[in-house]
Amino acid sequence: MADHFSGPRILFDPASDVADVFVFPSPDRPGRLVLVLDVFPAATPTALFSDALTYRFRVRPVSPASEGAAFVVGDAEYALDFTFAAPDRVLGVDGPVQTGLCTTPDGGQVVFQVGDETPVDTDGLRIFAGPRLDPFFIDLAGVLAADATQKLAFRPGAANTLEGMNVLSIVVEVDPETVFGPDSGPLLAVVGETVTSGGRPVRLERMGRPEIKNVVLASRKFDPVNSDLEIRDLYNEEDAFAVRPDYAGAYRARFDANLAFFDRLDGETVWPLDGQGGHPLTGLLLADFLVVDVSKPFSESSCFEIETALLAGREYTTCGGRAPNDDIVDTLYTLLVHGVGGARISDGVDHGTRPATHRFPYLVAPNPNPPDLMTVMSALPAAPEPEGEAA
Repeated sequence: MADHFSGPRILFDPASDVADVFVFPSPDRPGRLVLVLDVFPAATPTALFSDALTYRFRVRPVSPASEGAAFVVGDAEYALDFTFAAPDRVLGVDGPVQTGLCTTPDGGQVVFQVGDETPVDTDGLRIFAGPRLDPFFIDLAGVLAADATQKLAFRPGAANTLEGMNVLSIVVEVDPETVFGPDSGPLLAVVGETVTSGGRPVRLERMGRPEIKNVVLASRKFDPVNSDLEIRDLYNEEDAFAVRPDYAGAYRARFDANLAFFDRLDGETVWPLDGQGGHPLTGLLLADFLVVDVSKPFSESSCFEIETALLAGREYTTCGGRAPNDDIVDTLYTLLVHGVGGARISDGVDHGTRPATHRFPYLVAPNPNPPDLMTVMSALPAAPEPEGEAA
């Protein structure tokens, strides 16, 4: 699942669990950039944002590298920090009320109320925070079956594993020139994070591109170097713009091994390894951030288009980034298995429970009676055994 439950440590702290990051030009306010951070996957109706965390968007200017499929990241950084107070009782309101504070790159602060359907709109910012229906969709059973059988295992008409589930969402629409400055774009790299507040901050989770941790890095069995290492907790601690050299080799080994596995799923090789066993996509995906061109118009399905254009040696044509209705599972598997321009692979799930809209706050109202996560997970079919290993 996009970034839901992406490592053992995060299972014990759902409020810090980044489920998804979306970045796209506003469909109805040209020139504005929309940033969405979904946390607390499978949120219950009483879930609240943590008052011990900072929920952060980090934005940096980037440009395509002169050689290869890579980006040069600028030194300037524009951070939007969201913190939340402990819930309190308000006269005339049923249930606890939580307020939030957005701190802008120049130190400005904007106060808002969680769950208020009338967004705060000031100083180049429009803000909403509160429960929303989880927009992500995936056939998790098919993903697990492919890992077990080492063959594509998706089927038409599959069920969305996240059907009817909720998340807590932070949605902010930004005027980049006002909030980031006149020299901030138009090509931007974006990462979402959860960080401990106060004292010495500790990064707990971070997310750029979807399904890097839960699809590309999750399996250990193909990695000849780190087969006993659950690498995702380490990976979550990393600065997406400056991975520590101490662990870069471990990440590269996992990327190389697992990307080669995906390339084998259809029995053909489209991504030949180099002389040292390096996969052509490792460097690109290890620089794990979403890339968006805010000068381009909104596109519903442009995730990975800027990256694939680099790989193909052509100019990109869309805004890139990632919109909530984008079928990124199909896009990612197509890239990993069939390469740039290959026949599209479908996981059999084409949309979320209800599509996101094209108007702020984009994600739709939460399900008042969401399903129980453990019930959903326990109902998943057992992954089939690889051929030749059945009893």
